[in-house]
Amino acid sequence: MLLVLASVSVVWVAALVSSYRQAVHEAGEWDDARIEQAARTLTLVDTNDLAALTEDGFHASDDDGDDDLSRRLLYEVRDAEGRLLAASPGLPRAAAKEPPSSQAAAGAVAKYDSLKWNTYVLHDAARGRSVRVFERSDSRADLGAGVARRIAKPLAYALPVLALLIWVGIGSSLAPLKTLSRAIGARNAGNLDPIDMRRTPAEVRPLVDALNVLFSRLRGSLDRERAFTADAAHELKSPLAAIKVQAQVALTTRDPAKQRLAMQRVVEGVDRSTHLADQLLLLARLDEGVPAPASTVELDAVARECIAAHEANASSKGIGLVLNGDTHVTTLAEPALVRILLDNLVDNAIKYGETGGCVEVVTRRTSEATLLLVRDNGPGVSEQDRLRLSDRFFRGGGSRQSGSGLGLSIVARIVARLEGHLTYTSGIDGRGLGVEVRFPVTRSPSSP
Repeated sequence: MLLVLASVSVVWVAALVSSYRQAVHEAGEWDDARIEQAARTLTLVDTNDLAALTEDGFHASDDDGDDDLSRRLLYEVRDAEGRLLAASPGLPRAAAKEPPSSQAAAGAVAKYDSLKWNTYVLHDAARGRSVRVFERSDSRADLGAGVARRIAKPLAYALPVLALLIWVGIGSSLAPLKTLSRAIGARNAGNLDPIDMRRTPAEVRPLVDALNVLFSRLRGSLDRERAFTADAAHELKSPLAAIKVQAQVALTTRDPAKQRLAMQRVVEGVDRSTHLADQLLLLARLDEGVPAPASTVELDAVARECIAAHEANASSKGIGLVLNGDTHVTTLAEPALVRILLDNLVDNAIKYGETGGCVEVVTRRTSEATLLLVRDNGPGVSEQDRLRLSDRFFRGGGSRQSGSGLGLSIVARIVARLEGHLTYTSGIDGRGLGVEVRFPVTRSPSSP
């Protein structure tokens, strides 16, 4: 508010000074026109009347009855031969001795008897007269300054009134913000309810809308954090308890074989806990939805890298990994997410596939979409369980494999993040489970 008042004051003072100077200038021009008109009038006055005018005195038309000699116009009139026809009483002696100028001049300033005079000289060849009009410069300055003051005075009085009105107006406009600030400051950290819009003034509604959106985002973030904490506490409890039991067995038994078996199970428990923690952290990052740069990804190339990475794990169960379909199948996506998606699908297929079975990865390009399919010929999943495969920590009722139950949940969130479509189908030759992901057809960054 102080900045607004200061800005208005600066502009107002500049306008006031400009108005004062303009008024002084206009008054000066008007004075020049006044003495010129007086000189022209004197050229028209009869010689006999000049003598009477000299006795009565020649007053300016704007003297308002003021008889101050300093405010009067003084003059002298001469004939063509330079003889003095009439002169005002009080005319400076030096001016009376000085011959009239041969040229008419308006606004000229001369100094006589230590005083400055504005003079005007007029030659009338038709009547054979020369007229000089004199006016005290200090009286002219006083008159101009007085006129300027009368013009500038209302502007000077208006400035504090305007400042007061601005202060009151801005204060009234900011009152809703102060009320809103007090209402928000009175809330506790856990109160993220939307601000009631019914009593909110129209001036602050955009701000309240933005705050409500922020509260909604914060509530969602806190809900996800609570869910992550609850999930981590629930899921890590069992493997940590198992690790503790196996460690106690290794400490209490004296049988080297039992100690070795217990320590092996401790290592397996740590691996499962690490894998679960990694999956939970990844799921939390996906839930936050922080965007990452997208680029052109070749699905078949990523699939080959994924198969090579899981080859040893598949071989230990006697499961074959194959890649079929089209080559150079591309989509616009975040490369890291595509690799995580494939890793989870292939790992899930190997984990729940049968010994001696097969896992097939298919990449295909169509006019409507880019297709990625991972399927196996294992025991499969019932139609009822397929509806819940994307839920967190869900594992099919007939599953005998250990796992976190987060793999397909992560896949579902990645597909949603990449604006794709996820479908669960039958596996190879109608057996097992197939997971089909369709990515939308988009132009690559290099396309025109």
